[in-house]
Amino acid sequence: QVQLVESGGGLVQAGGSLELSCAASGRTFRSYAMGWFRQAPGKEREFVAAITWSVGSTYYADSVKGRFTISRDNAKNTVYLQMNKMKPEDTAVYYCASRYYSGSMSTRSNYEYWGQGTQVTVSS
Repeated sequence: QVQLVESGGGLVQAGGSLELSCAASGRTFRSYAMGWFRQAPGKEREFVAAITWSVGSTYYADSVKGRFTISRDNAKNTVYLQMNKMKPEDTAVYYCASRYYSGSMSTRSNYEYWGQGTQVTVSS
């Protein structure tokens, strides 16, 4: 079993920045990768970014490329999402997720464990 705890959400003005954190605990060996997804009211949960633990390869949705940066701290089993130049359309509940196998990083069903989510609101 893996526990994922997100933190860092909040309210920010358009153009501002926020950093989300996701701390992983539970299983003794590391998963293959971690991802961030988001879900706005009335919309499907969508992929935002992902990173592999070993090499640190990163993947981004087109909508956040150049604005968001995903990183990890292997020693702390923690993944971060730095969000810059934020837009009102970035408003959503952000979830981190863990996966043990390779494959499409943007496919929600490829992730086995999920956090409880953290609200991010961007005001215009």
